[in-house]
Amino acid sequence: MTVNWVGSATHEISTRARALLPTRSDYTAMRRNPKRDVLAGITVAIVALPLALAFGLTSGMGAGPGLITAIVAGLFAAFFGGSNLQVSGPTGAMAVVLLPIVAIYGPSGVLVVGLIAGLMLIGLALAGAGRYMRFIPLPVVEGFTLGIAIIIALQQVPSALGYPGVGDKVVLIALSSIQQWLADPDLAPVLIAFGVAACMLLALRFRPGLPVSLVAVAVATILVVVTDLDVATIGAIPTGLPTPSIPAIPWGQISALLLPAAAVAALAALESLLSATVADAMSVGERHNSNRELFGQGIANLASPLFGGIPATAAIARTAVNVRTGARSRLAAITQSLALLLVILVAAQWVSYIPLAALAGVLLATTVQMVEVSNLRTLLRTTRGDAIVLIATALATVVLDLVTAVIIGLVIAGLYALRQIAKSAHVDEIPLDTGDHSAAELALLNEHVVAFRLDGPLFFGAAHTFLLEVAEVSDVRVVILRLSRVNTLDATGAAVLGQTIKTLEGRGITVLLSGIKADHVSIFQNMGVYKHLSHEKHVFESTPAAIEHARSHVHKTHD
Repeated sequence: MTVNWVGSATHEISTRARALLPTRSDYTAMRRNPKRDVLAGITVAIVALPLALAFGLTSGMGAGPGLITAIVAGLFAAFFGGSNLQVSGPTGAMAVVLLPIVAIYGPSGVLVVGLIAGLMLIGLALAGAGRYMRFIPLPVVEGFTLGIAIIIALQQVPSALGYPGVGDKVVLIALSSIQQWLADPDLAPVLIAFGVAACMLLALRFRPGLPVSLVAVAVATILVVVTDLDVATIGAIPTGLPTPSIPAIPWGQISALLLPAAAVAALAALESLLSATVADAMSVGERHNSNRELFGQGIANLASPLFGGIPATAAIARTAVNVRTGARSRLAAITQSLALLLVILVAAQWVSYIPLAALAGVLLATTVQMVEVSNLRTLLRTTRGDAIVLIATALATVVLDLVTAVIIGLVIAGLYALRQIAKSAHVDEIPLDTGDHSAAELALLNEHVVAFRLDGPLFFGAAHTFLLEVAEVSDVRVVILRLSRVNTLDATGAAVLGQTIKTLEGRGITVLLSGIKADHVSIFQNMGVYKHLSHEKHVFESTPAAIEHARSHVHKTHD
């Protein structure tokens, strides 16, 4: 028996593992329109370059590890991930999570956290945890997307005004940059940023297939070099790619690193799956495989530390650029990584002249494209609950962090859902089906017997409300509770029902139960509901049988 169980479990794991591996269709799609994908990948690489450097610095690990992460994690996630359009690398949210880890455990601790997080993500993929993504409501996804768009836009304010600044306090940094610019205005970076953004948005409207962002950045760079404008540029970047090596593992700190690794894995899973969902919504006909995406992110986070990189996740901003510049397959994300590698090897000096304001313009245009105004308008008008969930998630994303924002959105959405479910539960007094009884018997039954039909869920959100009405009946001898239409039951509902029976029996009212579903019997037994009945035979399979017993009981007490 044990051997069979082990063999079955091994076969199941093997089957799931094979389902997570790349398929031939992934590579067939890469041959359909390679030119378009390559152009999109190059455009994303130009956007990803300064972000990778900046997020590497923000994490406390340095610019080099950030760039390495964009190359290595981006490449592995593109090969093994579950989305054709996803672009992975270092992100602002991950950098914020990593900063305290660097401060406490040092660089080696961060690399080990990445390895552990990678293993956790692979475990989640094998367990099929990606399917739970479908339980995230649309208002949470749209609010998250709106919040991310606001954060990205705020992050570009300093570069667009000529005062580059990196940090997790995006609102404060943006306000500080505006104050500095107002004190000493410089129109050059502003014109560059909004010029690039305007070109992209106009092209999106009239010629959506053209790689205008790449052209606009190139023109802005040439303009800066030729006119010798005094604007901030990317500057020197690291050259060369280190050989892979296993980081020194601080064995004495492994237990302490498990919790940070779990936080990193949770953020990577959440941000990657949400990013994939956003990419699907921005494209036509694309649907990601959530478990494969978790697997791809796990492989990427195992590979990145081996090359000196940091933990990575899918990047919504780069993914959005990828989609909007015409990407159709994972060849675009692969091209992005190869282009960044080429930059390190041969073009580091040329790239150093790209003005940060031009890249700010690319991302400002991207934020406009990320937000579907029609979707927001619809959700804001649909129900009050949807509107509150959307707004709360967006605000929490900007003010707090991504994981907390999604949790807040889910909690509020859950409360509204429970409220709606609770409203659907009700109790109705129903006329007695007394068959061929005489007029005298019928009058006697109607005077002394009340039957209630409980409809809907009997759970913690609804039990107290609609059972209160039952407990307040008076001037009757028998109460029949018809439970055949109770579709959901939990411990709280059963306990409240038991307390109601106890209250009625304590007032001398006999309680009869009818139509209990088979899957509810064990809950009633475990919660001790039956012990409150005056007699163990006061449970009936059908309501007519309960009415017949009530008739006998009323006649007996009446006589």
